[in-house]
Amino acid sequence: MRWRSNKKQIIRLYLAVIGVAVLCMLISLIRTGTYNAKRHTASFSEADLFTAKEPNKKDITVTANVRDSTWTKALDINNEGITEHNFQAYTIDFLIDNGTKNNVKDFTFKLTFNKNTYLISAWNGSLEIHQATDNGEFVDLIPDLREFKPADHAVEIFSSEGENMVTMKPGDYLIYYPSSSVNAVEIPISAHTASTPGFIMYLKIGEKLEDALSLDIEYSFQKKLVSDPFFWISIVLTFIWLVALTIYLLTSMQLKKYKERHERDNVIINDSMNTFISFIDAKDPYTNGHSIRVAKYSRRIAEELGFGKEDLERIYYVALLHDCGKIGIPDNILAKPEKLTDEEFEIIKSHTVRGGAILSNFKSLKNVGEGALYHHERYDGKGYPEGKAGTDIPFIARIICVADSYDAMNSDRVYRKKLSKQRIVEEIRNGKGKQFDPTIADIMLNLIKHNKLDDEPKKDSEET
Repeated sequence: MRWRSNKKQIIRLYLAVIGVAVLCMLISLIRTGTYNAKRHTASFSEADLFTAKEPNKKDITVTANVRDSTWTKALDINNEGITEHNFQAYTIDFLIDNGTKNNVKDFTFKLTFNKNTYLISAWNGSLEIHQATDNGEFVDLIPDLREFKPADHAVEIFSSEGENMVTMKPGDYLIYYPSSSVNAVEIPISAHTASTPGFIMYLKIGEKLEDALSLDIEYSFQKKLVSDPFFWISIVLTFIWLVALTIYLLTSMQLKKYKERHERDNVIINDSMNTFISFIDAKDPYTNGHSIRVAKYSRRIAEELGFGKEDLERIYYVALLHDCGKIGIPDNILAKPEKLTDEEFEIIKSHTVRGGAILSNFKSLKNVGEGALYHHERYDGKGYPEGKAGTDIPFIARIICVADSYDAMNSDRVYRKKLSKQRIVEEIRNGKGKQFDPTIADIMLNLIKHNKLDDEPKKDSEET
C-alpha cells in the first residue's frame, strides 16, 4: 500500500512538473506573440533627426546622415527667368539602427516636409506621395523613384533640364515602404544591424536641412521564442521531467525484476518450509496442518496490530517454523494418547530448545529462532524453557503463543476432541495476563467473535 501511495505521489509530481512546463511554454508563446503583434512608433523631429545616436538596446533609432557630395542648380519655379543657382542638392541616408536582440520584422516611416523640397531619387523601397491640393489630398504610389515616368503618375512635378522632380510643399509627406527584394533587402532588420533607405532632394540655398524634415516611424519586432525566459524555464522543467521519468522507468523496471525474483524466491522458500513442516506434521496425524494454520493466525493477529507487509511476511514464516523442534521428538511420545510421564513431558518440552538450536544458523530471517524457542513461555512467567514473563518474552513469541493455543484448542488431538467455540473463548479470556499477553488475547477474541480467522480446521467433531 505504501508503494502504491508513493507511486501515486510520484505520478502527481510528474504531472505537476510537466503541467508547469506546458504552462510556461504557453505563457512564452503568448508573451512572444503579443510582443510581435504590437506596433511600435517613434518620432524624430527636425534637429533630433540629424543628431548622431548610440544604438539603443531596447529600441530602434533613426538618424539622417547627409553625405559630403553636393551640388547646386538653378530652378526657375515661377518662370521668373532665374539663371543663378538657387537650390542645393542633398544626398541623405536614413540610418534605421536596430540595437535590440530581436529582428525588426517590418517598418514604414512618414517623412514630413516643412519646406519646399524637390525629390529626384530614392532607394530602395516604394514611396506613397501625399500632396495637398485645393480639393483635399492627392495620393499616388511610386514603386521606384529612380525609374519615375511622369506619364504614368498624376503627382505634381517640376522639370528642369530634363530632370523630373516630385514637388513636396510644406505639409506634404511621403510614406516609405521598405524593399524586401533579393537585390535590396531592407526587411527584416536583423538584431544589431541597420537598414539605410536614401533620398536625393533639392532645397533652397540658405534654408537649413534640419528645419525641412521630420520623421515618424512605425515598426514591429520579430522576437524569437528562445529569447523569452519562460521558454527556457519550460525547457529546463521538461528536461528535468524527462530525466526523472527515465530514472523512474529504469528504476521501476529494476524493481519489477527484483519483485519478480523476490516472489520466485518466496515461492521457493515457502515450498521448502512447507516441505520441512510437512515432515513435522506427518509425525502426528492429529496436528496435520497445524503449523500453517498457526502461521496464518499469527499473521492475522499482526495485521490487526498494524504491522507492515514485510513484517507480516516475516511473522508468517517465523510462526510456520515454531514447532520445527518436534522433528527430534520420538513418534511414540508425540502420538501417545495416554497421559505423559514427567520424563516424557520434559522430552516434549525440549522441542522449544531443539527448535531454537535448529534455527540458530538461519540468518536470512530476522529473529526466526524466537518463535520456536519462546512460544511456550507464559505471560505470568510460569512457562518454559526459560520462565520469561511479560514483555521480556519476545513479541513475536507472544503472538505465536495465542495463535498456537487457539489452534490446539480448535483441533482434535490424540488425547481429546476439539473444544467448542464458547469454551475456547472462555479459555483465552481466563488466560489473559496469565498464559497470554492481554492485548494479543483481546485481538484474538475479537477475531473469533467476528469470524475473521482463515483456514480453521474442518468441523469433524461435535461442538458443545
